[in-house]
Amino acid sequence: MKTTLAEMAVGREGKVIGFASGSSAYRQKLLAMGMVKGTEFAVTRVAPMGDPVEITVRGYRLSLRKDEACALQIEELK
Repeated sequence: MKTTLAEMAVGREGKVIGFASGSSAYRQKLLAMGMVKGTEFAVTRVAPMGDPVEITVRGYRLSLRKDEACALQIEELK
């Protein structure tokens, strides 16, 4: 099921399926952080006001602001 990182609850898992068009500047940063197509991750924490969101990916924790995370197209896993 396609969704956004901002909509995912703590404990849910997802997979990167692509990048939004027009996000080339931030896309390079995400790629450098290991967020390539097919990468699986888990939502570990969400700040009290909902921003940023912390995910565990490739053995490390990564915090992303919701507006930055909009550059990712993700699919929620079971």
